[in-house]
Amino acid sequence: MGNSEAEIGKKFKAMAIGLSEAGKRRWAAVEARSIGRGGVSMVSRATGMSRLTIDVCHFPPGTSKWNKIEHRMFCHITRNWRGRPLESTEVIVKLIGATTTAAGLKIKAALDKRKYDKGITVTTSQMAEINLKPDKFQSDWNYAIIPNS
Repeated sequence: MGNSEAEIGKKFKAMAIGLSEAGKRRWAAVEARSIGRGGVSMVSRATGMSRLTIDVCHFPPGTSKWNKIEHRMFCHITRNWRGRPLESTEVIVKLIGATTTAAGLKIKAALDKRKYDKGITVTTSQMAEINLKPDKFQSDWNYAIIPNS
């Protein structure tokens, strides 16, 4: 499934049934973040949530936004798959998901097979229209997107 506004709207209608207002906001924020630049506007239009504030939290500099694996867990994951051929993404996801620690922590893993549109361009004037409010903590990484009345 791609990321057109119609597809996002369909996903939202299906997901929103059992979600609280906070859950709907979190879903919208995650969906917008997965789209990247222009995602907040697209999700807002697709869901009709334009009157809601969306909180955005980015990974700190130096961490990989493409590798969603918690860095502190990677040593446990690599120990778990040591000596096993990593022949496919399915094998890798299963090995990651089978990882546990001595303290009892279990890792959940799932393969994201969604197709993402490339080359979405957001103009400087479109960016200027977005009402950003920096968070008190690490405002370079965390901020809120406030609706323009």
